Amino acid sequence: SVHEKVMRHLSKWEVIPEVHFLSNYAAHPAFIAAHLLRAKEYNLSNYDHVLFSYHGLPEKQLKKSDPTGTCLINKECCKKNPHCYAAQCLQTTQKIAEGLNLPREKWTLSYQSRLGKSPWIRPYSDEVLKTLAKEGKKRILVFSPAFVADCLETLEEIASGYRSLFLSHGGETLDLAEGLNDHPAWIDAIHRIIDERA
Repeated sequence: SVHEKVMRHLSKWEVIPEVHFLSNYAAHPAFIAAHLLRAKEYNLSNYDHVLFSYHGLPEKQLKKSDPTGTCLINKECCKKNPHCYAAQCLQTTQKIAEGLNLPREKWTLSYQSRLGKSPWIRPYSDEVLKTLAKEGKKRILVFSPAFVADCLETLEEIASGYRSLFLSHGGETLDLAEGLNDHPAWIDAIHRIIDERA
């Protein structure tokens, strides 16, 4: 992990500075507020459904962060482990959906970018999009809250690949909401989160 590499590097220093790791800001009000400002740039009434797509992880990696031993056993497991990546994704999604007054039936949380044959956390974004098209949803807006800067996974995988997939299954429009990137609200959020924890 990044933490491990940083500490390994610092261990070679003569004087080790005080170090703080910010492991979780998934539900931080400033982080959510920045996403809400970005989201309000889109007219949600133009869309049949909103997809919140997060980078996936192998199931075995998710289970390693679970001291309770209940990870992926039932749908309520995320409420028991505050260090769980899936729980953090759910927190972020629920907070954004709540801030946008999105009813539960109008949004779905999913995971993308899986590799290899081992199981990754579900549901998979590509499969969700096929299902939404099959259900008659024609216009989809995709948010990627974990990708705070637009990158290959957002611009290529979602905006290009998932758009083609959705259209090939009967959808009409798939738009990718722009990432936080250098939005002033995100820069302010970073400052607030650091100031509160330092």
